[in-house]
Amino acid sequence: MSYKTILVHLDHRPRSSERLGLACSLAGEFDAHVVGLYAPGGSRLPSYAEAEGGPTLHELLEERRKQALQEAERRFREVTQRNGGERTEWRTSQADPASAIRLSARYADLVVAGQPEAEDEGDLRGLADELVFSAGRPVLFVPYAGRYPALGKRVLVAWDSGREAARAVTDALPFLRRATAVEVCAFDPEKSRRNHGAQPGADVGLYLARHDVKVTVTRQSGAGYDVGSQILSRAADVGADLIVMGAYGHARVREMVLGGATRTLLEAMTVPVLMSH
Repeated sequence: MSYKTILVHLDHRPRSSERLGLACSLAGEFDAHVVGLYAPGGSRLPSYAEAEGGPTLHELLEERRKQALQEAERRFREVTQRNGGERTEWRTSQADPASAIRLSARYADLVVAGQPEAEDEGDLRGLADELVFSAGRPVLFVPYAGRYPALGKRVLVAWDSGREAARAVTDALPFLRRATAVEVCAFDPEKSRRNHGAQPGADVGLYLARHDVKVTVTRQSGAGYDVGSQILSRAADVGADLIVMGAYGHARVREMVLGGATRTLLEAMTVPVLMSH
């Protein structure tokens, strides 16, 4: 298994260029095709604004959308050409970002998206939550701060022996095989209701070793600290440049309910995080 098609979500925010540059860098490593999907969504206007603004307001908004689209495509061409630019594809969608990404993700191996930002509004608000459950592919979330020209040299795998964690490990194998060091850490295994086996993490460590992954297995118990905070602390301690973890929670109508560690990582990630559900 390898990543041969990488889908990166683009919008009007400046961090789109950082995500795109990272996707291009990964494409170079994995000999992959990059699909840039511009799906900015829209902000919902209050009803009074629509009533007062009428056609003039809609014309102004449409003109701004066109300008944003042109600028986004210009940045896409600029970044991809700087990174080779041969195996790239530009797509646009007027659908809401979650729907647009879901459709294109069906034909990709990896989705690159942005960490949610506090100022997100309209269709971008809650996008990360939806992708966790509905992309159907591993999602690599890139923090909204910092630069990440490359990643995957030192990887921390958060392990709890659950289905989601197992899915994440398998989805991350292209990264794990290339890494110089992979640490699988079982967090608070003694408190978990899951069956870790006789030695937490031992079986998944053997599984990865058979895939030629340079892996070590550890366990950590953090009295008084939630698992999400422990994962971030451990990543800093071992100098990880990528975290791999299962995404937990369930979808309700118009509401996304995430597990505690998943929510913590989405809100406070310090390095890119690959999540699978």
